[in-house]
Amino acid sequence: MQNINIKTHIKIIQASPADLDAVTAVEAVCFPAAEAAGRQSFAHRLAAFPESFFLAVHNGQIIGFINGCVTNETTIRDEMYEDSSLHDPKGAYQSIFGLDVLPEYRNCGIAALLMEHMIGDARAKGRRGLILTCKDRLIHYYEKFGYKNMGVSASVHGGAVWYDMLLEFEDQKS
Repeated sequence: MQNINIKTHIKIIQASPADLDAVTAVEAVCFPAAEAAGRQSFAHRLAAFPESFFLAVHNGQIIGFINGCVTNETTIRDEMYEDSSLHDPKGAYQSIFGLDVLPEYRNCGIAALLMEHMIGDARAKGRRGLILTCKDRLIHYYEKFGYKNMGVSASVHGGAVWYDMLLEFEDQKS
């Protein structure tokens, strides 16, 4: 995809259960099978926390998304990926389970748009910050948004080595 300022043609919208098949398909392209969330997991997420599930849409097509539950924990536990009952709508931290962008739309700023939207939404809702896990090659990317590397995560999701990342809003610490 050529970067002809594609960002001006992207809409960020809240996901709904009707988007289940599309987000499942995007995830299957973006993550290895061992790490990808499945259709049932997305169905539970869309039902439990649609307010924390945003889509990047270009010409009516879902080209990426960001999602995660809200929690009072400062790290993501593996159980959170599959157990939507761990979502606490009044929690202090917005987690990020996945930031997906189709390969042909990468390096155009779409992931940054999604991340900035999620950060802004979390701030507007009075959260203390956001949490995520990432592989070592992405630590630098997330640090650009203000995340701090908290070290190797206890997560063994998909058999990979993950790093806990924490972004805290200075003005919302208690």
